[in-house]
Amino acid sequence: MPRRIESHWLPGPAGRLEALLEEPDGQSPRLAVLLCHPHPQFGGTLHNKVVYRLARGSRAAGAVVLRFNFRGVGGSHGEYGDLVGEIEDARAALGWLRERYPELPFALAGFSFGARVITGLGCATEGVRFLLAAGFSTRLGGSAHLEDCAVPKLFIQSTQDQYAPRAEFERIYAAFAKPKQVVWIEAQDHFFAGALDRVEEEARSAIGQCPEL
Repeated sequence: MPRRIESHWLPGPAGRLEALLEEPDGQSPRLAVLLCHPHPQFGGTLHNKVVYRLARGSRAAGAVVLRFNFRGVGGSHGEYGDLVGEIEDARAALGWLRERYPELPFALAGFSFGARVITGLGCATEGVRFLLAAGFSTRLGGSAHLEDCAVPKLFIQSTQDQYAPRAEFERIYAAFAKPKQVVWIEAQDHFFAGALDRVEEEARSAIGQCPEL
């Protein structure tokens, strides 16, 4: 049974949102994952290579994955919302995903700016199974919301991330609430150059090991 791939237009707070829904190969989904892309003002889209690898790893572990373009990106309506608007876009997309799969537990994943979005949304949303934040930047704003966030959190970080130098990340990570985990991947830059296979495997492992699934 080949996986189902569907294009959708989701209702968003600034107009329609362009989205792609993918179910896992050869099995019924066991988890629903909302996946957010990097910064809209610097070329980030749902087709970003890190986002694609996170999606593929998630599907391999049995997740149905919804990727979408933030407002003003691709075919999505609206203009850049300075993170606040993008969090609201993600909230709307998550609502659509949960209505589509009401019986499934759900998790949030994101890369770079998208990691900021999903931690901002996920820490304030009941029922989130876990947060998977790849390339969480230390230079895109504060992180106080993570200091009392009880949602399980997995961070996947590059050892050579120019937007999250290891010493800077470890300093803020120390203050994050448990449960939490960080996986360091030997890569060439923020975009995990030379290590995308490892990013994909970590996403697969995170979902495969998620308790009670």
